[in-house]
Amino acid sequence: MHIIEVLGRIFLSTIFLLEGINKIFNYEGTIEFMESFNVPEFLAIPTIILEILFPLLLIIGYQTKICALVLAIFTLATALIFHTDFTNQMQLISFLKNFAISGGFLILFINGSGKYSLDQKLN
Repeated sequence: MHIIEVLGRIFLSTIFLLEGINKIFNYEGTIEFMESFNVPEFLAIPTIILEILFPLLLIIGYQTKICALVLAIFTLATALIFHTDFTNQMQLISFLKNFAISGGFLILFINGSGKYSLDQKLN
C-alpha cells in the first residue's frame, strides 16, 4: 500500500516537472504567454525553479508538507490567473483540473509523504 503513496506523489508532480522543463526550452514563448495575462517577466525564472524543484522534492518525499502547500497555492493561483475564461470549455476544464490537483496537494500537506520517503528516513 505504501508504494501507492509514492505513485501518488509522482503522478501529482509529473505535470509540473514537465511544464517547468518545457518553459526552459520555450522561454520566449513562456514570457509572451505570461505577459499576455499581465504577469511580469521577472516571475518566469522563479516559476521554472518552483515547477522543477518542488516536484522533485515531492517525488523523493523531502519536506513534503511544505512542498505540497506551496504547490497547492501555486496551482490555485495559476487557475485564477490563466484559466478563468469559462466561456471556453477547455479553460473551464483546466480551471477544475487545477482545483483537483490542489486538493491532492492539500491531502499530502495534511497526511505527509508516507513510509517510503526521505522525510520518514530522516525522522
